[in-house]
Amino acid sequence: MSAIQQTTSPVDGRIYVERPLDDAAAISRALDRASAAQCDWARRPLAERVALLSKATDAFVARAAEIAPEISWQMGRPVRHAPGEVRGFEERARYMLSIAGNALAPVDPGEKAGFARQIKRVPVGVVAVVAPWNFPYLTAVNAVWPALIAGNAVVLKHSHQTPLCAERFGEALAAAGVPAHVYQHLCLSHADTTQLMADQRVASVCFTGSVAGGHAVVAATGKGFATAGLELGGKDPAYVRADADLPHAIDSLTDGAFFNAGQSCCGIKRIYVAAPVYQQFVDGVVELTHRYQLGSPLDAETTLGPVVRTSAADFLRNQVSDAVKRGARQLIDERRFAASRPGSPYLAPQVLVDVDHSMPVMREESFGPVVGIMKVNSDAEAIRLMNDSDYGLTAAIFSADATLAESLGDQLETGTVFLNRCDYLDPALAWTGVKNSGRGCTLSRVGYEQLTRPKSYHFRVKL
Repeated sequence: MSAIQQTTSPVDGRIYVERPLDDAAAISRALDRASAAQCDWARRPLAERVALLSKATDAFVARAAEIAPEISWQMGRPVRHAPGEVRGFEERARYMLSIAGNALAPVDPGEKAGFARQIKRVPVGVVAVVAPWNFPYLTAVNAVWPALIAGNAVVLKHSHQTPLCAERFGEALAAAGVPAHVYQHLCLSHADTTQLMADQRVASVCFTGSVAGGHAVVAATGKGFATAGLELGGKDPAYVRADADLPHAIDSLTDGAFFNAGQSCCGIKRIYVAAPVYQQFVDGVVELTHRYQLGSPLDAETTLGPVVRTSAADFLRNQVSDAVKRGARQLIDERRFAASRPGSPYLAPQVLVDVDHSMPVMREESFGPVVGIMKVNSDAEAIRLMNDSDYGLTAAIFSADATLAESLGDQLETGTVFLNRCDYLDPALAWTGVKNSGRGCTLSRVGYEQLTRPKSYHFRVKL
């Protein structure tokens, strides 16, 4: 009898989805089918693949009203915010479709008498995508759609928390007429996911998850020659200079810290504020945080849903408690949020001050609605503290001086530098990280480079 994968909804603790786990034989069958299907798929003109993926995007978006509440049930995002995931999916999918012709066009190295030369971007083959639950469509589309557009076959292993997302992709692609087995999804244990990534038939792995998971990917792919793209999370900082538009900074950074219950790899987790505006900024964040409505994500009035599971909430509670024991102060009284209950995934947002970098809450990843705020006395101090991290995904600066902000950004050890915004992926820009935030790149024309390989053509045309 097959083992069963169960998805426990953070909404009410009930089992929302059950699926049989695939075994080693199912992995092998899927990879055999993917390898065979990919050969034909790659031979199809790029324009045909783009047309089919465009239809699949249409088919997916047409089901938005059905897809959005499934997100709430599976991982707890408020229903008022869940449709934004479908809009974000569409933005990224359509952008990658729009640039495919140029991004995948042959490179002309220039004229050479008697020769015709070019470098083509050709698909790598079978791409394994391992996607997380926190933004289940946005993280997956970054790899799945470009990989298919480029002529690869895809085998998707989605999180146990959000298995319906893999199925909805498959339904949209089938409705569009994408050939069978070009896209497949599997429900796998951790051990069998490792087997999938280590298989010689897999040419590339696209993984979004924890640092520990990233190490497992590197170990698995090290047995062969598969490439690996890793997005492993962050401890993303922001710096509010004295010349910042303070109401805008307060609004943007509070949302950046607490949207999706703080469960975003590029969410704001630590804020450094210039001394002259520090207290005004802190007061503004606290006032705005008090306006959040914590409750069932199925309630239209809810702006802050539960975190994904009780163990995640307990980790955050312990992180905050540890910080307080070390001298930090909590500025949010949890009693203001009636739905916040110990022993449940419903967790009040928290703002901490009097924090420093000796506290794990300012150094370890906090995947939830907790943010620490520190006062700084100079740009140099802010940059030093922002770089004092094992992570480097994004960093945000709030200032009226764009020239100075670029100079400060040049000193930051991060994949993306924001000015006067945060917690957003522009599909025209490379999404990448440094240090423990990962390696490789998705989105933008650069994202196609990881999903293809260069193939050189060197023809002597005149003898």
